[in-house]
Amino acid sequence: MTDRRTLLVDLAAKSRNWALPPEGLARVRREAPEGWEVVAVQAPTSSDGDGPDGGSDEAIRSIGDAEVYFGFGFTRDLLTAAHRLRWLHSAAAGVGNVLSAGIGATDITVTNSAGIHGAPIGEFVVAGVLHFLRGLDVAIAQQRRGEWSKAFFVADDSPVRELADCRVLILGTGGLGGGAARRLSALGARCVGIRRRPELGAPAGFVEVVGMDQLDAQLPLADVLVLAAPLTADTSEVMTRARLALLPRGAIVVNVARGALLDEQALADRLAAGQLRGAVLDVFRREPLEPESPLWRLPNALVVPHVSPVSPGRFWPRQLDLFLDNWRRYVRGEPLRNLVDTQAGY
Repeated sequence: MTDRRTLLVDLAAKSRNWALPPEGLARVRREAPEGWEVVAVQAPTSSDGDGPDGGSDEAIRSIGDAEVYFGFGFTRDLLTAAHRLRWLHSAAAGVGNVLSAGIGATDITVTNSAGIHGAPIGEFVVAGVLHFLRGLDVAIAQQRRGEWSKAFFVADDSPVRELADCRVLILGTGGLGGGAARRLSALGARCVGIRRRPELGAPAGFVEVVGMDQLDAQLPLADVLVLAAPLTADTSEVMTRARLALLPRGAIVVNVARGALLDEQALADRLAAGQLRGAVLDVFRREPLEPESPLWRLPNALVVPHVSPVSPGRFWPRQLDLFLDNWRRYVRGEPLRNLVDTQAGY
């Protein structure tokens, strides 16, 4: 048994935008606490969703001596091989594959990167909502047809409106929901949050928060619904067909959380029937979205290939600021940021 303390870095994502750059790894090595060795896995891994389905052979071989693991989620084969692991940090906000690996049955500390994506996803939410509020979907369709028409925009029943006229219901008040609320409220929207523990109060950007038991009462009041909650047993398909039917005609649905939070077929049916103004969808139950999905062909569905967090120049500085601060806290025995409750699921 070696006395060395080892950090295993497993961040060689197949997508170049998400792979830890050489200067990032150099920073990790440079700021490593005294007495620590940094081992970097060179084999490619997946940064999609909550991380890869399985660890690379190199990662599995290397994790046996690691005390700390820094990667995109975690998998069961890595857990089986991790004999000395005490803390893992996921570079993803979601921890779905970490929990399915069985981490909850261990005493391994888990932290995630919730909040890292708050800025770009918040901007994406604003852009998507404005796309439909200002009728840009109609303008784009008319441009493609070479049609100059103001009819949609000036009609007596035109759905064109301002954010200041909107009540936005945001399911999830953490990093993603908070990032969206701060930006939407700055433009005049009234944001109401749904959170598991409403007694914790309303974060910045929200005028009020309520518990999950108030969801059905809030949906008929929502001009915009933003899904920004982690996927847990309580949130899986929380937006059922019946709940989607509670939204007022002309509402906009935005999903930047996980596809499994809503009934996609029910959403498609309501969009096709003109019962919703539009849907802004960056995540889906299965990714890539199946070619046969009706969402591809609906003019009032904005289908985006899970890229709302993309921010090449800012992601790694934010990510490493969080991880390196936590690493120092870990060595000093101080509370860690972004601690995951493995029982609650986030």
